[in-house]
Amino acid sequence: MRIPVSSLAMGLLVAAAFAQDRDFSKVEIKAQKVAGSVYMLEEIGSKDKVPAFIKDVKGSGGDVRLMGFGHRVYKNYDPRARIIKQVAYEVFEVTGRNPHLEIALELERIALEDEYFVKRKLYPNVDFYSGIVYKALGIPVAMFTAIFALARTVGWIAQWNELIGDPDQKIGRPRQLFAGADRRDFVPITKRK
Repeated sequence: MRIPVSSLAMGLLVAAAFAQDRDFSKVEIKAQKVAGSVYMLEEIGSKDKVPAFIKDVKGSGGDVRLMGFGHRVYKNYDPRARIIKQVAYEVFEVTGRNPHLEIALELERIALEDEYFVKRKLYPNVDFYSGIVYKALGIPVAMFTAIFALARTVGWIAQWNELIGDPDQKIGRPRQLFAGADRRDFVPITKRK
């Protein structure tokens, strides 16, 4: 079996090169959203400036956006955001508290209480806290695209491996077929230690 490591490495290098440019039209969409959240928190600067920023968002007619809020599928609080928020606290226990966290928590508090955001179903999504975690881990915003590409390479290689491993398959049409047990016993989360 041959794995095109040079192709994979070149793809990561290209992604990293694009990430060096802050022109968001060249950066992978997912990285844009996470980077947008980080840039927004940097622009706000401190917790006491959050109310003025919220006022700008509500009065700008869409010119000023609350990045990291809302999702095309989740029309309520993104369940992944709850997980990454908890991960953020765990990371900050090791790295020290990030000053952006206070701004993020205040933005979230106001948005969850303000009828303007509730009516529009703008709840924090996974992008909102993940950028703060990446920054706390020392990953520069310019490398977010490369990080997202790196995380996806396992799936890409698995699909490629399936394609070349089946001599009858002439074209790649990856599918997700669950092959696990139909039923499993488990301990309810409330009874776990």
